Amino acid sequence: MPAGRHARPPGRDRRYGARVPFDVVVVGAGATGAPLAARLSENPARRVLLLEAGPDEQPPELLDAATMPAAAPGHPAAWAFPARLTPAVTAVVPRGRIVGGSTAVNGGYFVRGAPADFDRWAALGNPAWSWERVLPFFTALEDDHDYGDRPGHGRGGPVPVVRDRPPHPVTTAFFAACAELGFPAQPDQNDGGAPGFGPIPLSASGGMRHSTAWTHLAPARGRPNLTVLGGAVVRRVLFSGTRATGVVVSRDGRTEEVHAGEVILSAGAVQSPQLLLVSGVGPVAGLEALGVPVVADLPEVGRGTTDHPEITVAYRPVGAALARTAALPLQGRLAFTAAGSPYAGDLEILCWTRPLGAVVPGAGDDLSLRVALQQETSRGTIELVSPDPAAPPRIDQHYLSTPDDRARLREGVRIAVRLLETAAFRPLAARTAAEPGDDVLADDHALDRWLAAHVGTAIHLSGGCRMGPGGVVDQHGRVHGVSGLRVADTSIFPVVTSSGPAATAVMAGERIAALIESE
Repeated sequence: MPAGRHARPPGRDRRYGARVPFDVVVVGAGATGAPLAARLSENPARRVLLLEAGPDEQPPELLDAATMPAAAPGHPAAWAFPARLTPAVTAVVPRGRIVGGSTAVNGGYFVRGAPADFDRWAALGNPAWSWERVLPFFTALEDDHDYGDRPGHGRGGPVPVVRDRPPHPVTTAFFAACAELGFPAQPDQNDGGAPGFGPIPLSASGGMRHSTAWTHLAPARGRPNLTVLGGAVVRRVLFSGTRATGVVVSRDGRTEEVHAGEVILSAGAVQSPQLLLVSGVGPVAGLEALGVPVVADLPEVGRGTTDHPEITVAYRPVGAALARTAALPLQGRLAFTAAGSPYAGDLEILCWTRPLGAVVPGAGDDLSLRVALQQETSRGTIELVSPDPAAPPRIDQHYLSTPDDRARLREGVRIAVRLLETAAFRPLAARTAAEPGDDVLADDHALDRWLAAHVGTAIHLSGGCRMGPGGVVDQHGRVHGVSGLRVADTSIFPVVTSSGPAATAVMAGERIAALIESE
């Protein structure tokens, strides 16, 4: 672990001037933006500026893969966006505000999207994103410590992929419970095969979280054509007519214009749509109502977001479940398909080895199984409430707004409770008041009411700048109706992946860079 109060990946930063042009400015140094900027700067003739609103340093407490302190409200390394999950439930959504973005603050979960996810994207008019076309990029970015020598996996890539092996009684019981209920084993959760239970691939090694600040930016920092600036808050995109010419940046108490041949927004699924909107790219009626000058009428900006609604099924640990081990918080995962669902693996249950309060300061003391709907049919929105870019947008997730979503999440919760009641798991788990009672579980309407009151978010927001015909960008990330402007992050995903999107977001940076090189 790097010494000192803060650690900065090796390299140096350089000042910029308002009249010094760059070939490309990338806004956001997160899961997608950092790999994208690093790959683009491999061309020594291309001058790349990477701007990050948060600091260009890695506090030591964020390197520990066993904790997530930035998920607690008010942490300086994370944005905190208010969101409405349902008409009655609100939440604060943390997103990374640091070089490395959310990969610097998340749980390290690094499960690829399913092959069917990408083929679905391709069928929506994005053939460059089919499974066949993206698999080489997944393979190239991996240094898979377990399966790297097998076909379809990678060895020697920038991202270490490991499965936490120290035995924990809870994980052992979880796997045995899954088998007891008849679910198949899937030891390699990144093999693209039929869903099942197995250890979770993690972007961690030696107990240290490996964000894109380390995996991608650190090796690139010595390049004279790459400039990385932290503490640089982008306020809006500059246009000359319908051509993007740069960005307005606030840094060190000054606001300046930075000019570039091309602007790429990699600010994340909340702020990339917001930046388009405050810059005049979006639905004309909404922009005019707020007094935002219209550059391009793109009605789909901020529309059609998808995420993973999540339910916590808590239990009080007893017996061997209280054992203290070196296990990381996330070890075991079960993916399975809801009855009658067209989406394979559309339900996920994660088994936590530690109480959430031991991972996120201020959270509870119970252990839990986390149930998430991986392919929701509900759709959300991101809308401006003010032309001021400092004002957070309105996020409405519209979770559980379709009967199909409610039915599938009901099934997921019932399976989680059944897992806790198996012969394998029962000795480790005592019921709590937070768990739905038998009377609730037996009644669809009662369980729907319980779900509506307890739904949370896995914080896997996607969409808002979806790619494809009729969307916001094409499959190269180029924004429709303007020139010199792209988006590259999870906001371009037509629908969220059937897994947490971190691995896919990193792959997207590599993929967009290759598509740019091919033009």
